[in-house]
Amino acid sequence: MRLNSRPVVILATLVGLALIALAFVYWVEPARSLPSWLPGHEAGSSHHHIKHGIASFVVGLALLVFAWFQSGPQRTRAAA
Repeated sequence: MRLNSRPVVILATLVGLALIALAFVYWVEPARSLPSWLPGHEAGSSHHHIKHGIASFVVGLALLVFAWFQSGPQRTRAAA
């Protein structure tokens, strides 16, 4: 199934890049420094959320791969 929609590719790319950036925030900032709207924010905690970062990074990469495959040339089936 091919969506072949430019807005979908652009959205997947932007969200993928945002999630990869968020992964680095999770790895660098302690839980007390995370914005309160992010999962994992804990006031006074010096814990780093490594698993949150890994999950964010993997989903971001998956979205970039999805956008890459959707933006390629469309193949047609050969008539048999």
